[in-house]
Parts: sequence; C-alpha cells; structure tokens
Amino acid sequence: MFSVVATEHNDVVGFGRIVGDGGLYFYIQDLIVHPEFQNNGLGRRLMDELISYVRGNAKFGAFVGLMAAKGLKEYYESYGFKARDEDAPGMYQVIK
Repeated sequence: MFSVVATEHNDVVGFGRIVGDGGLYFYIQDLIVHPEFQNNGLGRRLMDELISYVRGNAKFGAFVGLMAAKGLKEYYESYGFKARDEDAPGMYQVIK
C-alpha cells in the first residue's frame, strides 16, 4: 500500500512499508535502518511518514499492527502502540 525509502548516494539505507486492505487493517512491515545509519533519527523520520499515511487513510476503528524487534517496545509505545499478551507477540493500536 505504501512505502518509504531513505537513500544516500543511491544506496538504500532505510526502508519501511505498510501492507493491509487500505481501510480497516494496516500492518507496518520491515521498518529497518542500516546499522551505520542508526541512532541519528532516520528510523523516527521513516516511522513518522508511515504513521502519517495511516492517520490520513485509516477509518475509525482500524487496526494497526506490527511485529517489534526485541528492545524496541518503548520506541513503538511512543507512537501509541500497545504490547500484546506474552503468548500473542506483536503490537497494535486501534484508530479513534
């Protein structure tokens, strides 16, 4: 549905995408930043674009999910995501 790409000298250094049905279900997939470009705000800029797309296109009550890498729970919580139960991995939010 939507993707963002960060490049430097024609090389991809960051990427994120959203898949889903365009109305009720949105999944943030593959948000990744090359290790040499981490910890400088690039991931946040990519995520800001992904969240902006969701906010501009999701209907009331839409489900937004993602699978968070270990150690990134607080990062995604800052965007309003909530951790699921321990026996149900991933994070989610409902657009209101």
